[in-house]
Amino acid sequence: LTMAVVLTAKDAVEWAYRGEGAVNLVLAYCGNSPNFVGKVLRIQKIATNGSEYENGQHSSLTTHECLMWGDLEGIVSAPTMEEAEQMYVQEVLCPLLGAEHVDAGIRVLVSKEFLEAVECQVLRQRPSWRVDAAKVNPMCDSGLLIADHSIFPHVSGIFSEDFCVSIEIKPKAGILPDSEYIDEENAVKRRITRFRMHQALKLKQGKISKLSKYDPLDMFSGSKDRVQNAVTALFETPQNNFRVFLNGSLIFGGMDGSDFTVDRTFGDGLKHLFRTKDESRSHTKLFLELVAETLFESRLLNRLLEVQKLDAFDIEGAIHHYYDVISENCAVCLRKGESRSSGRYSTLHSMPHDEKLKTVRDYLISATAKDLSMMISFKPGTAADMASRYDVVSLESTHQTFCYKASFIDLDMKPLKKMEYYYELDQKIVKCYNQMMKD
Repeated sequence: LTMAVVLTAKDAVEWAYRGEGAVNLVLAYCGNSPNFVGKVLRIQKIATNGSEYENGQHSSLTTHECLMWGDLEGIVSAPTMEEAEQMYVQEVLCPLLGAEHVDAGIRVLVSKEFLEAVECQVLRQRPSWRVDAAKVNPMCDSGLLIADHSIFPHVSGIFSEDFCVSIEIKPKAGILPDSEYIDEENAVKRRITRFRMHQALKLKQGKISKLSKYDPLDMFSGSKDRVQNAVTALFETPQNNFRVFLNGSLIFGGMDGSDFTVDRTFGDGLKHLFRTKDESRSHTKLFLELVAETLFESRLLNRLLEVQKLDAFDIEGAIHHYYDVISENCAVCLRKGESRSSGRYSTLHSMPHDEKLKTVRDYLISATAKDLSMMISFKPGTAADMASRYDVVSLESTHQTFCYKASFIDLDMKPLKKMEYYYELDQKIVKCYNQMMKD
């Protein structure tokens, strides 16, 4: 699972900034080594403010995490956290999301000099708030090499027959929780999605400049029209939830939540994707139609939703099991003045220990599913492609068939300690949203 090569300072010039999340920086390969062509490298970041768990940093599994993942030998016996995360993708997410849509990747050793060179090289392309929040972790000794899902294998020249347009979407949580453990003052959670409430907090914090029109309930509705509405809303306010690539280069969407760019090649790229003489339908509109059609037909969202539904108790219930799992007094019960044995949450605290482990484990798997991205790559289908290994989708309005490949990415294993962060953030989001509604 580890490549027998070490990247050094001189190799840094062959890696370009592709994007980043809270935990990892993503670099795309632009050299010509056969080992790396068509790949991206994920490098771990570390928080600059010392809030290590907000950024998911942890060096190895804790004793309680070993208990929680106990029956998955590959995860528990992994010598490093990076390898445990790789096994998590392989042993947990491949069966749930489909091995054909998940790439567990291969580890590549990196030198400290390589990481420092990369840090300097990408500084200007990173959003300023990301730079302030975290930097490349210089103590990491490896990165994760995975397929570049923004290109088809063997994509040739930029506008050849073989070119490829890809879209990256963060669908977010597509369910409304109905747990009996949700506080009355937080009842709004049963009506409004977490994504829409979080928008209010992000606006207040200055992370976005306007509220998104996107509603994940549309995306996961199973209705073609509503999926189309969701895709259009993401396009109108992409933030960091919607990006488009042409042969691996970003042509629409930004790295930052507060602004986005439309590259001039966006329109040109789409022109080459669609063969239509109907001037009344813009290429952008056709593209959004193609994306919605693919999301609807592929049924991948149904699969993703099932994984999100592993969160059976909501964080307001799961947090109580978390404190029992780590054998600490329940901070939430203490704060609310509740008794562990006879209060409102006593039924949670009296459940068997293995059920508590399962609650927390399922919650964390669900958290991965609520935070991942989907990449879908398209190219016009040829007769040869129809018989190939690619999935195909037809667009009625242009009488065309397209090949597509869909992948789930950003499959981070969430550390157990992050449960406290999730609980605090949840309370902050709901409080901010309720305040906004009052105002």
